[in-house]
Amino acid sequence: MYFSHPIGKMKRLFTLSLAMLIFSIVFGQNEKIASSTSANPQDTASKPQASLMLKEESYDFGKIPQGKPVVHNFEVINNGKIGFKLDNVQASCGCTTPEWEKNKEIGVGEASFIKVGYNAAAEGPFTKSITITFNETQNKVITIKGEVWKTPASSAPNNPSTEIKE
Repeated sequence: MYFSHPIGKMKRLFTLSLAMLIFSIVFGQNEKIASSTSANPQDTASKPQASLMLKEESYDFGKIPQGKPVVHNFEVINNGKIGFKLDNVQASCGCTTPEWEKNKEIGVGEASFIKVGYNAAAEGPFTKSITITFNETQNKVITIKGEVWKTPASSAPNNPSTEIKE
């Protein structure tokens, strides 16, 4: 007669249970990975995207006189599939001031403007960046540049040869 020992049965039962547990964990992980990788492209492809296009990303003021502020309008166009608002427009320094319609939604195919002013106080070349934040997390950067020339401290002296004699 064949009798098996109870401890031997318990070892086999434990080994079988452990193997089933490992198999279910490995199989479950593979299924989760497969479903997450296949779901992500579909999710991003099915969601409409906001897209901001700029007519120009940089503007050169050329040579400008010191003490004379200058302004340029950058045109912003929505060429995406959903409307969006410009969340923020931030200049790299205090000498550059951007203005925009803060609560205006730019619909698909519509345009808006960002008015960028520069206070030409310091003499010499300049390059300033302005960061546009839209759709909560997307950014675009525009730049302005130029050269400020020093204006004379006083007006030109009178020319005696052009004075009218009576």
